[in-house]
Amino acid sequence: MSLLDSSGTDTLPKLLERNARESPKAAGIREKTRGVWQTLGWADYRDQMRDFALGLASLGFTRGGKLSVVGDNRPQLYVAQLSAQALGGMSVPVYQDSIASELVYVLNHAETTVIVAEDQEQVDKALSLKDQLPNLRWIVFDDPRGLWGYADPILRSYESVLEAGRAFGKAHPDFYATELAKGRADDISMIAYTSGTTGNPKGAMLTHRNMIAAAEAFLEVNETKPGDNWLSYLPMAWVGDAAFSLGMALAGKLVANCPESPETVQRDLRELGPDGTLAPPRIWENMLTQMQVKGGDASPMKRRIFDYFRGLAERCELKRADGKALSVGERMGLALGEVLVYGPVRDQLGLRNARWCYTGGAPLGPDTYRFFRSFGVNLKQVYGATEASALIACQADAEANPNTVGRPMPRIDVKIDDRGEVMLKGPNVFVGYFKQDDITRDTLTSEGWLKTGDAGFFDKQGHLVIIDRAKDVGKLTDGSAFAPQFIENKLKFSPYIREAVAFGHEKPTVVAMIAIDMQTVGTWAERRGLPYTSYMDLSRKAEVAALIAEEIAKANATLPDVQQVKRFLLLNKELEADDAEMTRTRKVRRRFVAEKYAAVIDAFYVGGRDVDVTMEITFEDGRKSTLTSRIAIHDLAAPAEPARQAA
Repeated sequence: MSLLDSSGTDTLPKLLERNARESPKAAGIREKTRGVWQTLGWADYRDQMRDFALGLASLGFTRGGKLSVVGDNRPQLYVAQLSAQALGGMSVPVYQDSIASELVYVLNHAETTVIVAEDQEQVDKALSLKDQLPNLRWIVFDDPRGLWGYADPILRSYESVLEAGRAFGKAHPDFYATELAKGRADDISMIAYTSGTTGNPKGAMLTHRNMIAAAEAFLEVNETKPGDNWLSYLPMAWVGDAAFSLGMALAGKLVANCPESPETVQRDLRELGPDGTLAPPRIWENMLTQMQVKGGDASPMKRRIFDYFRGLAERCELKRADGKALSVGERMGLALGEVLVYGPVRDQLGLRNARWCYTGGAPLGPDTYRFFRSFGVNLKQVYGATEASALIACQADAEANPNTVGRPMPRIDVKIDDRGEVMLKGPNVFVGYFKQDDITRDTLTSEGWLKTGDAGFFDKQGHLVIIDRAKDVGKLTDGSAFAPQFIENKLKFSPYIREAVAFGHEKPTVVAMIAIDMQTVGTWAERRGLPYTSYMDLSRKAEVAALIAEEIAKANATLPDVQQVKRFLLLNKELEADDAEMTRTRKVRRRFVAEKYAAVIDAFYVGGRDVDVTMEITFEDGRKSTLTSRIAIHDLAAPAEPARQAA
């Protein structure tokens, strides 16, 4: 029976009540503080939600109110969201690294009345904006360090709200239970703002039904069990974190674990050894780069061993994908490789206990995908959207494939319209955009089908294949298909390339702007005694251009000739979300980038050898500056002198 069939489990706060009743002492949520993991059982988790909800009520928070959380993943911020929902309100998580203008837009658009901030940094940001936020009534802070001298009457500490809640509860003993019981599955639980690849973020209204239905569908097709550990490190404003750290954790009694800080995530991941994990492609690409760099830094003997067993693993993975049996020698080689290479690598990555691992949020390059699969990581693809409560389709263990995103999840119908756009209908589909009825009508059909904006098709096995964003798929002048993400993922397999943006729609050839990986290219340069002073200086080195030319040539070798990159340039700074070139979830804002770098694109196609580039840089407080420089354009047909790979 579905959780939604009972009025006692049809909202997220009610699920926490159920867990507290059925498994009061079992771990519910955990946080690493000062090097020690601190655990809240389900009953303690529920008690804190109840007390904070009562504290909010004492501050005037009522049904329909909006509460925003901002900061790194913390149990207190998850408690705050559930507390608002228990009172019939909505949570509005925002990105902790948002610049001032982004925060003002979202907080004003959502009509936020309470902000729960992690620490002094986020409090300072909120206080600096309060005159621009007419709906804001309270700022609640969790970590009091550095805030003792603050006297603004709008401020309240997290502990003081809990104390006020306990006092309010004594004076109104039936208030909490009454408010909780009023909650219904179709109440709005949260407003999740989209990443804003084409403009200002849109506030997707997700109900408790949406969140619970998506969680139940995922739990049904994956091997999860109560007590499974999950590392809650993804941005809380990303709907994927809410789907797992709230929806799935509460529905399946999984344990959300909050790392000590963003800088300790890798160490905490290794220490925790979670049972499952979800990461966007950038994280998997970074882990691959880390392994490649460590392999390059090893002694000649260790490097030869690593390269041999890596090659064996990838050959065997391709054979398994083709349905071919492995020879006795290959099986013996994999067994030895498990001891010498594969097991130690998984341990270094913190994936030694992981039974299921997913990549989502954007396409992951097939080469990166196969690397992890070949090393024994059960990596699979998941496909979703903010408007679909983060989950639409995923792969089963036996159907992992880098070229598809698997089958639609239970109770979710997916179809492809006559223009090739993916559409879906199901209990996970949102009810609309907050205060944007016109855009809602363009996104939801009258029959309830959600237009995803993605181009795709079903293969012969019934698996969904996503080509690219429908608006980004184009054609070269000869009519050949041009899917920029596919080409970019090939390029980003190189450890020396952090970001790539490909152009080619209605053009004769494919060209690319490349942002180098400062760490790996910097290490490469230092080994050769190549001095540099900054990112800009390093990216302008002829030797670095030659290195990247070699890396692009490797990617070109796996692409049809018509889709191969013919020209490229190295950007003199990284693509940044603060400069609106990327979203907070690291997706390229193509329309904005194409407009910003229009002169570069023109220079590519008129045969220019270099181009003047003026870049606008945005600081955290909203101030702007410009950077102008002349950047060389390189031809792959006449590559620079080859650069030797790291010895």
